[in-house]
Amino acid sequence: MALKKEIRDMARQAREASHLLANLSTSAKNSALKEMAEGLVQSAPKLQKANAIDLTAARKAGLSSAMIDRLTLTDGVIQEMAESLREVALLPDPVGQVSKMSKRPNGLLVGKMRIPLGVIGIIYESRPNVTSDAAGLCLKAGNAVILRGGSEAIHSNIAIAEVLMKTSMQHGIPPAAIQVIPTVSRRAVEEMLQMEEYLDLIIPRGGEDLIRFVVSHSRIPVIKHYKGVCHVFVDASADLAMAEAICFNAKVQRPGVCNAMETLLVHRNIAPKFLPLMAEKYLKAGVELRGCPETKRILPAIKAAGERDWGAEYLDLILAVRVVAGLDEAISHIIRYGSSHTDSIVTQDYINAQRFIQEVPSSTVLINASTRFSDGYQLGLGAEIGISTTKLHAFGPMGVEDLTTSKFIVYGSGQIRL
Repeated sequence: MALKKEIRDMARQAREASHLLANLSTSAKNSALKEMAEGLVQSAPKLQKANAIDLTAARKAGLSSAMIDRLTLTDGVIQEMAESLREVALLPDPVGQVSKMSKRPNGLLVGKMRIPLGVIGIIYESRPNVTSDAAGLCLKAGNAVILRGGSEAIHSNIAIAEVLMKTSMQHGIPPAAIQVIPTVSRRAVEEMLQMEEYLDLIIPRGGEDLIRFVVSHSRIPVIKHYKGVCHVFVDASADLAMAEAICFNAKVQRPGVCNAMETLLVHRNIAPKFLPLMAEKYLKAGVELRGCPETKRILPAIKAAGERDWGAEYLDLILAVRVVAGLDEAISHIIRYGSSHTDSIVTQDYINAQRFIQEVPSSTVLINASTRFSDGYQLGLGAEIGISTTKLHAFGPMGVEDLTTSKFIVYGSGQIRL
């Protein structure tokens, strides 16, 4: 009961804070964001002291080197966190923007105005920088935020939030606008997910197991993507040098992220020439290839792909490869096995490029570019709160504007309905 009361009190206070944030001026929000950035830099020794506690526990628990790398608050990471807040301050403020103003036959002026969502709950794993990024984006959009990071980063997250709250209060931001749940108990998450009278949206960031847990327990709308099964299709007309560079980057540049390519689709007409060249580069980079029967005939030394490989999110240097008869088969494969995340075509055929864009139902579709560009910063959002693969309320990388909604505004001059 004590934990439930604690979470309820946090949620209630966040709701009260959200009303003040919704009417905060753009200049006050931007000043707070810049001050928060400076606060992080000045508090680096304090943040790293808290982070050292988490790192010691992580090593004792046997976490992987990749996990520890994501957990570590180096000077560079703290500088990046600060720079991200400064970039958010430079973004246009969506709150209060009016669009679609039109005059009705009865003289009423009808439009739509952007407003904050209210209170957002962020549930995430590993990376302490998410604490700062999420807080900054929510503040810019006029939302209060309740953050619940993973147990492996609890001391780091609390320390970061304390710096953000302390500095933002100097600019009229209520202290309950940015809160971190200070316990690692999963019950705290379960309680938060029931607070539909206080929270407006939940955004989970982490592995598929975490996201499915949140979705199955939440009474609050959830923005989600379960996994990123991203494809690159190399068409018959592709510039092979371009295709080679794109396919290598999409898999190897950072294989452990959701926008890395997991399946390579190659047109049958160019597969005998392209695949041996591509395989040589991949094998030198330590990539394990798993191929369909036709791929195996061209590359007999690689492993055979099974049915489970086509829908797998490896997040590792493993790649499924399939030879297809053409664009129709490539699109059918993506529709069947993809995750609505990110897919790319490499082609010099304009009609095929346009068909790919129109017919592939993913949240980000690219022509002649790496899937690694499916990222809020790379797509011009300044920063992102996450990537949605469900079409309500947002689809794809989510920036500041996606943390708002809109309401109708109507100007009259005494009209009454007859």
